[in-house]
Amino acid sequence: MLTDRVRILVLCGLTCTLVACTGGEPAPPGRQATAPTATDPAPGAAGAGDPYYPADGNGGYDALGYEVTVRYEPGTNRLHGDTVLNARATKDLSRFNLDLRGFEVESVRVNDRPAEFRREGEFELVISPQRALAEAETFRVRVRYGGTPQSAGEGQLGANGWQRTGSGGALVLGQPHSAAYWYPVNETPRDKATFRLEATVPQGWTAVSIGREAGSETADGWTTTTWAESTPVASYLTTLAIGRFTLDRRTLADGTPVLDAYAAGAEPQRELGRRTGEIIEFLAGRFGPYPQRAAGGIYLDEPIGFSLETQGRPVYAEWADLETVVHELAHQWYGNSVSVRSWSDICLNECLASYAQWLWLEAKEGANLDARFRRIVEQTRNDGEFWSPKLHEMGAGNEFDGVYDKGPLAIHALRRQIGEESFARVLREWAAEHRDGNASWPEFERFVAGISGQDLDEFFANWFRGTGIPRPEHLLPGTLSG
Repeated sequence: MLTDRVRILVLCGLTCTLVACTGGEPAPPGRQATAPTATDPAPGAAGAGDPYYPADGNGGYDALGYEVTVRYEPGTNRLHGDTVLNARATKDLSRFNLDLRGFEVESVRVNDRPAEFRREGEFELVISPQRALAEAETFRVRVRYGGTPQSAGEGQLGANGWQRTGSGGALVLGQPHSAAYWYPVNETPRDKATFRLEATVPQGWTAVSIGREAGSETADGWTTTTWAESTPVASYLTTLAIGRFTLDRRTLADGTPVLDAYAAGAEPQRELGRRTGEIIEFLAGRFGPYPQRAAGGIYLDEPIGFSLETQGRPVYAEWADLETVVHELAHQWYGNSVSVRSWSDICLNECLASYAQWLWLEAKEGANLDARFRRIVEQTRNDGEFWSPKLHEMGAGNEFDGVYDKGPLAIHALRRQIGEESFARVLREWAAEHRDGNASWPEFERFVAGISGQDLDEFFANWFRGTGIPRPEHLLPGTLSG
């Protein structure tokens, strides 16, 4: 994510068979498949375990894939949804939760059988299947729902969730929350899953999302477009943008499809969109092969407070510039492919994506990064507000303080501390080792120490958990002291 405020700182089928739902061998001909038995069922947790957001996400199952079908009428701001979740139980389950903000839930089915459900708290949808689910059993949940999507209040970096656009369309975007504003979901980055969307809007409007465009047809005054993301995605990195878009299509050199969507008024951003391939090629030279199956961007003519790295196809605010595009595309490695385990680990996303902007300036414009670093240090040496935010263990609600300005300084200092060879290895090998998974900041510290062969405990404590300017020996390591 890159903000305006800190711009530089900036599958089970409908019939449950033994093979589909348990992963075993098919039942012999003429024999009925038997569902596994839960011997000690208990409710799944109503939270995924992130200490900063304890109610986010849910426990007891692993989401495997979402199949989301929505029909939206911009004139009335009404949405009807039909979402299928394919999941695997991680314990014997008597009931489990999904996250859904607003809407009237019309029905819930588990393995094609009606299930009991109720709403609890702000966004919990509690589901009790007819039969308890056994540990390791794969199962299918179908939720039908509808109503007026909830508008979110101001989040840390701007309005999160469902938003109406100036053109009369709609947009759902946000971090750490957004998915539950339009489909039932296990809303935690810890539970990544594949994603498929079939979105229907009135003819003349276009629904754009992440992943590959898998087809579009118009009939009876409505246009339905299908998007498919087969790479596991954290739910906040999904999106739906409905507008009167102009679409540009092409491919990268390796055949990866690129789709750029320009809202009315955002056509001047086409020059930025055309540089996507160049930027991805540059970043791949530093971070390794591009980890997504699609590329492009959604360019808005909206004064939202941030751009966001939605998977493969970031969403850009009206103020987005070239460095913003570099930043959001860097997230396709750091944040999207390698996702945080908890929100306290956000420096893995934002500090590294912000430093990608520095790498771009160094390579493309000949910027002297040591001189840039020393200049910023001198300008802020007595600025307690600049140095006080922690980059790890910062506390709930403070995750994005400091990561866009102090963050890239810290990463440059780390580069000079461990040297060019080790730093280049870190950028590539970390992304490769944790591809399509999750990781934590402490794991990153141990990884860097292992590659560099250095004891970096004090360095990391000063830069990433300190609340003041680092001690002199850590502030200016290597060539920075010259």
